[in-house]
Amino acid sequence: MHTPHIRTSRRTLLALIGASLVAGPVIATQSATAAAAGLDDPAKKEIAMKLVSSAENSSLDWKAQYKYIEDIGDGRGYTAGIIGFCSGTGDMLDLVELYTQRKPGNVLAKYLPALREVNGSDSHEGLDPGFQGDWRRAAQDSAFQQAQNDERDRVYFNPAVKQGKADGIGVLGQFTYYDAIVMHGDGGDSTSFSSIRRRALAKAKPPAQGGDEVTYLNAFLDARVWAMKQEEAHSDTSRVDTEQRVFVRNRNLNLNTPLDWKVYGDSYHIG
Repeated sequence: MHTPHIRTSRRTLLALIGASLVAGPVIATQSATAAAAGLDDPAKKEIAMKLVSSAENSSLDWKAQYKYIEDIGDGRGYTAGIIGFCSGTGDMLDLVELYTQRKPGNVLAKYLPALREVNGSDSHEGLDPGFQGDWRRAAQDSAFQQAQNDERDRVYFNPAVKQGKADGIGVLGQFTYYDAIVMHGDGGDSTSFSSIRRRALAKAKPPAQGGDEVTYLNAFLDARVWAMKQEEAHSDTSRVDTEQRVFVRNRNLNLNTPLDWKVYGDSYHIG
């Protein structure tokens, strides 16, 4: 069951940074150790999707979220889909534009003028009353599901993995980056992903700079918790405290299964 406050993870300046976050496919190195150290490995990526879904949707079934849509009252309009695309932050508009480019005349195409108008606000003008039902209809279309996957990767997943690899951190570290960029985006504000990372770098060096990985990850998670506490909607920090920190304490830097964690008091397991 969906708990509304859980979905209030969203970014503020996505509309400004969508273009700057385009990341090409990450090229894995060929050594066995490096090949094992990427969140972009399909099995590890599936784990990442489930971990995020446990926090965003109180469910490990992330594929059930293509059809999800509601206004959770966080000032970002409608929140929808597998990663919480928002009508007020630009990423929902980008998604529907991509879908329409690939499949002209789709059931959501008629809302593009309204999505452009409401971008940057919490308004539903031009979207109600049909948008939610049409979103759920579109979510049955494999082309729309693929568009959601591709935009998730372009805006969130690929940039997080690319930066994590550059910093020399493994699968868990790359996941901490991904979860942060999903919640905070990468705009210019003090709680964005890049700002969180800068705050961490002021306290510890990542492995790429000769630092200890666990020490650096703890510094990053400290900075993440600070950022979460700046907004009431994010003030429950259990997705860090009883999930990511558990994996760091166990030194499970490769996110090897089995994994056991809690979010918002609910227990989850991946065998």
